[in-house]
Amino acid sequence: MNPSPAPPPPTPQAAGASTGLLPLLFVAVWSTGFIGAKFGLPDAEPLTFLSWRYAAVLVLMLPVVLVLRAPWPGSLRACGHIAVTGLLVHGVYLGGVFTAISHGLPAGITALVVGLQPLVTALGARAFLGERIDRLQWLGLSLGFIGVGLVVAQKIAAVPGGALVTMLLPAMLALLGITVGTLYQKRFCPSFDLRTGSIIQFVPSLIVTAALAAATETMQVTWSGQFVFALAWLVLVLSLGAVSLLNVLIRRGSAVHVASLFYLTPPATALIAWGLFGETLSVLAMAGMALVAVGVWLARRRA
Repeated sequence: MNPSPAPPPPTPQAAGASTGLLPLLFVAVWSTGFIGAKFGLPDAEPLTFLSWRYAAVLVLMLPVVLVLRAPWPGSLRACGHIAVTGLLVHGVYLGGVFTAISHGLPAGITALVVGLQPLVTALGARAFLGERIDRLQWLGLSLGFIGVGLVVAQKIAAVPGGALVTMLLPAMLALLGITVGTLYQKRFCPSFDLRTGSIIQFVPSLIVTAALAAATETMQVTWSGQFVFALAWLVLVLSLGAVSLLNVLIRRGSAVHVASLFYLTPPATALIAWGLFGETLSVLAMAGMALVAVGVWLARRRA
């Protein structure tokens, strides 16, 4: 009896389509993080919430790593680089975002501040990674930021100026964390096993975040159904799903290409909030979404 023929390899068109879907999937999943924060933060302080999130990720991932015998980095130096990216992308970025939202900064404004990342990353990529950015890409990055501003303009106008200034500090810290973390990972550890890499990234994030929570918060949690749902969603979909996609995108593309995707987060979050909470979308916001789409296309057209 003749053996069955081996399945044909995927065509370049099919492989390209699969690769092209990853950025869209990442944006769709990443954008739900602000919604998860909105559900969970009423029942726990921000750093306490994140500590439980990081601990749950480790509880889920460690058995997977052990059972599958996933490979660990070949040196302590490599582990150190991965740990630094974890502290920046998880500890600093998420800590800043959750703290800003818990202090009353609307998620849309938080997203706008973090939306500076593509422009800041482009400057860093040129200086530290030697990436070349042409005029059309700069135009795309600029258009994307303007579009994000239009999407969240109404929410910005609703916050008193004095209160807005005091709430912006943790959001600016989040911007610093995600920008430096993206550049650092692209420079020092663009490729690593996602399973063991998650362990290495989340262990220091948990230690630092839990220590800060113990020093500054009561660490009390109201275990409501809403909080459990938010925690499960952020652990399974965001920390395991979206972060893995982000690592793959950093591995495959330039820092600017990856960073430009964060322009799509505020419009995607606005659409999700419209569908789930009935929040209105103004003509200005919809025009901003179109501008964001054009800007991201220009910034990523060579991806």
